[in-house]
Amino acid sequence: MISGASSGIGKALALEMLRRGYSVSLSARRPQVIEEYLSATFSAQDVEERCLVVKTDVSVEDECRKWVEETVRRYRRIDVLICNAGLSMRGLFGECKMETLHRLMDVNFWGTTYCSNYALPYLLESKGSLVGVSSIAGYQSLPGRCAYSASKAAIHHLLDTIRVENLKKGLHVMVACPGFTASHVRENALDKDGNPQGKTPRDEEKMMSAEKVARIMADGIRRRKRSLVLTPLGKITVFVQKFWPQLTESVAYSYMSKEPGSPVK
Repeated sequence: MISGASSGIGKALALEMLRRGYSVSLSARRPQVIEEYLSATFSAQDVEERCLVVKTDVSVEDECRKWVEETVRRYRRIDVLICNAGLSMRGLFGECKMETLHRLMDVNFWGTTYCSNYALPYLLESKGSLVGVSSIAGYQSLPGRCAYSASKAAIHHLLDTIRVENLKKGLHVMVACPGFTASHVRENALDKDGNPQGKTPRDEEKMMSAEKVARIMADGIRRRKRSLVLTPLGKITVFVQKFWPQLTESVAYSYMSKEPGSPVK
């Protein structure tokens, strides 16, 4: 099961898992986009036999429940759940509308919570893998990304707790932190008023590709790793933050303030 599978890392994960022999259950608010790239990549028979696409808004609990139920009805089991659906934002905390902050938490944190909760009994039965797509911002908060950073830190602690609670039951839990990845996440990011940003403030070509992230994550699931921190910058940030948090705060401020149109001055 992969949420947010219409583009970016979610799409790359769907294609990677299919190539590795998995059957997949894919969800997004735009299921037609998923159906289009599946039919363009695989045979009609392959898509029919190995793919389930379910329209799902992960911020709505009942839709998450129905996605899990349809998946179990189709495949009789769940081996891997990847909570990938996510939303970003850009705006200073003191200037953001509360609706913007709520939307970030609803999609990122509650979406992960709902899907994990309903899939957990089946993952325990299969001794499968629960995976959350988090961010380096879950370790080091980013200025101008208050709700995004908070939601990713919350995902970390949620999945860490699920891991500890099921330590003796064979459940694998992995938190993946891709770092800056070429995708549509910055184009769809909300501004302080809750409107889509519309364009990325960064050079996407210089970032790690979604396809590479998907390959590393798939290998991490196979090896049952507990965490993945991707990109050299991400690894350095996580390491330094443990010992010199004031340094990483200063670097984060300087780094984010250099974005075109950054609210951080």
